Order: sequence, then C-alpha cells, then structure tokens
Amino acid sequence: MLERLQAQVDFALELDRLKSVQRRTTLADASRLENSAEHSWHIALMAVVLAEHGPPKLDVERTVRMLLVHDVVEIDAGDTFCYDETATVGKAEREELAARRLFGLLPDDLGQECLALWHEFESRETPEARFANSVDRFAPLLLNIATEGGSWRRHGVERDQVQRRLAPIGDGAPALWEYTQRLLDQAEERGWFAGGSGPDEPSEPA
Repeated sequence: MLERLQAQVDFALELDRLKSVQRRTTLADASRLENSAEHSWHIALMAVVLAEHGPPKLDVERTVRMLLVHDVVEIDAGDTFCYDETATVGKAEREELAARRLFGLLPDDLGQECLALWHEFESRETPEARFANSVDRFAPLLLNIATEGGSWRRHGVERDQVQRRLAPIGDGAPALWEYTQRLLDQAEERGWFAGGSGPDEPSEPA
C-alpha cells in the first residue's frame, strides 16, 4: 500500500509542472498568458456548467475526468499552438509518448484508466469525448472575444482558420456551435481577425 501511495504522490508532484506550461491565450483581463493547468481547471468546471447544452444523458463525471487529464501530456510535449502548422507536425507522436510516460508513473490500474480517458478524448468517438472537445475549443474562443481578438490578432489568424478549428463544436454541442457563430460574426464585424479593421491592437500581456 505504501508503494502505491508513493506512486500516486509522485504523479501528483509531477502534475505541478503543468502550471509552468504557458498557452498563447491570455486571461480575460489580458493581464498575462494563461497556463495549461488553469485551462484544464477552467474547462472542467465549464463542462459542469454547460452540461445541459451537451448530448442527452451525458456522463458529466466522465467528461470532467477526461478534461482534467487531456492536457497532462503538455508537461513533456509542451503546448502546441493550434494555428502553427509547422509546430503541429509530429504532435500526435510526441503526445502519445508523453501520455505513456506520465500515466506510467501511476499504479498500473490508475495509469491505464487515465491513458484510456486520454485516448477517448483524442479519438472523439463517444458523446462525452465530443462534448469535452467542444468545451476545450469553446473556452479559448471566449478569452479571445474578451480580449478583442487576443491571440488571433497577435498571431495573424484569419476567420476561416478559427472556423475550421472550432468546427468540432458543431457535432459535440450544437447549441454552443450556434452561439460560436454569433461570436465569430461579432469578431469579424469588429475587425478582430487578421486583415480586419477595428480597434487598436491589444497590448501584450504584462
């Protein structure tokens, strides 16, 4: 039992490293970049709050567990900016290796459970995985809207790129997809995508 507990504690300490992985999106107040641990917490709670907009009979607990483990791989693989085509080359392989190492720190039963949840999220084959993916993509949208284009404008992202990135929301949470379109229309009208005309470029986070 002590050996099992030690493995769990070692994994818990390894998770602390996720707090140091920076993402490209800023907080809603634009004060700084968010980190991957904050993102994971945020979307897990969002899944609870938005569950009524998901598929019927959604297993919310399973969805939340999926969201809490899905970015753990970034401890080893880092956060890959989804609009950087060069950086995404080899992403799946890097993250698979990271998942096997990190979840391998746990006792076998827990490690296999976490690895299965991670694979389920990546494959998007269950209603829970599709909803989890929807929330994962919906959260950065909200932050970019709150910061007047935020990372879209800083990195020269066009609407069609965002549209393709967010498309899976459509089959995971149709109600959120309809709302997403309204937000994208608003962003385009205000010139928050690359090539648009709108308010001055938002300042870099402190």
